[in-house]
Amino acid sequence: MIRDITIGQYYPANSVIHRLDPRVKLLGTIVFVVTVFFVNDLIGLALATAVLAAVISLSKVPLRYMLKGLKAIFILMIFTVLLNIFLTPGTELVRLGFLKITKEGLVLAGKTAIRLIYLIVGSTIMTLTTTPNHLTDGLEKALGPLKKIHFPVHELAMTMSIALRFIPILMEETDKIMKAQQARCADFESGNLIQRMKSLIPILVPLFISAIRRANDLAMAMEARCYHGGAGRTKMKPLIYAGRDYLAYGIILIYVLIWVAVKLWL
Repeated sequence: MIRDITIGQYYPANSVIHRLDPRVKLLGTIVFVVTVFFVNDLIGLALATAVLAAVISLSKVPLRYMLKGLKAIFILMIFTVLLNIFLTPGTELVRLGFLKITKEGLVLAGKTAIRLIYLIVGSTIMTLTTTPNHLTDGLEKALGPLKKIHFPVHELAMTMSIALRFIPILMEETDKIMKAQQARCADFESGNLIQRMKSLIPILVPLFISAIRRANDLAMAMEARCYHGGAGRTKMKPLIYAGRDYLAYGIILIYVLIWVAVKLWL
């Protein structure tokens, strides 16, 4: 399960999606996530599916690698789908004791599952095709106008970058701790829910200590390099828009216009 988490990982490849400016990918991800939240019809779903399939194909990232990230939220997805099936009022199809399955519940459960899958895959594409440094630079550049109202843009971008960098490190550390505990005959699979939660304590305690130690080492390294925030800092590779970035902005605009037209037409 630990190895199946793909958020925060970068997949190197030579694709047009990898070469896009991170600001374009940030905007595209936000637009896609917002539109997916409001998908209620087959036409909107088909449009979102076509866009997502095209981006996955252009990214040259294996679909199987992207779908690995869904295993981490599989339990949450099943729980959400079951709640929608049994607790949504409407036309009754099947009754199981005091629970009933309705037609509206099945439709809502299907839409919810599709939304969760598209949200995870759509967000994962951005992190898989963008290095943490580029993602940080893009976020800081995109939020640059907020500096006029003294919003800590650089600090926010730096925090996001550090969090993304720590995700794969902590996953690797968790995997090592679990293997070390299993070598000492620790059992994480058997027992009821409470017993399984108790069995995680030998993992969480050393993981928490390791995270604090790594954070302290990082803070000391930043202080040793005289880091004092973003004031006056320059970039070795400043972000400059290319022709493909303007083309991508145009495609995003066309997608939004088509989506709005579909919503108004229906």
